[in-house]
Formats: sequence, C-alpha cells, structure tokens
Amino acid sequence: MEKQEYVCPKCGNKQYEVDEIRTTGGALAKIFDVQNKKFTVISCTHCGYTELYKRTTSTFGNIVDFFTN
Repeated sequence: MEKQEYVCPKCGNKQYEVDEIRTTGGALAKIFDVQNKKFTVISCTHCGYTELYKRTTSTFGNIVDFFTN
C-alpha cells in the first residue's frame, strides 16, 4: 500500500496510526478458525475516528494461519 497523506474527515487532523487486523469470513473459515480477511486500519490520533480498508490475502498465508492456530 503506497503511503498517502491522510486527513481525518471528522476533525481535520493529519496525524494517524496505521495497523492491521485479520478476521474470519464464511462458514468454513469460522469452523477451522482461519482468518482469511485482512484489513488495514487507519485511526486518527486526535479523535479516534477509524477507517478499515480491505486488503487481499494469499492462499499461502491462509494455510499458514490454519496450521498455527
């Protein structure tokens, strides 16, 4: 993901934190506890407003996640 300038749409602040979360999606992923959905999280450091951006995951990463749970 290329770095871009972020301006909070709620308060106008330009300082933010970037993180990543993974979640399950679909019945089989929930049964086998595979986090096959990946999101980049951007949170404003002033007001806490947070946006999620969906990312693509690799099959290899999903397999590793399955065996490491």
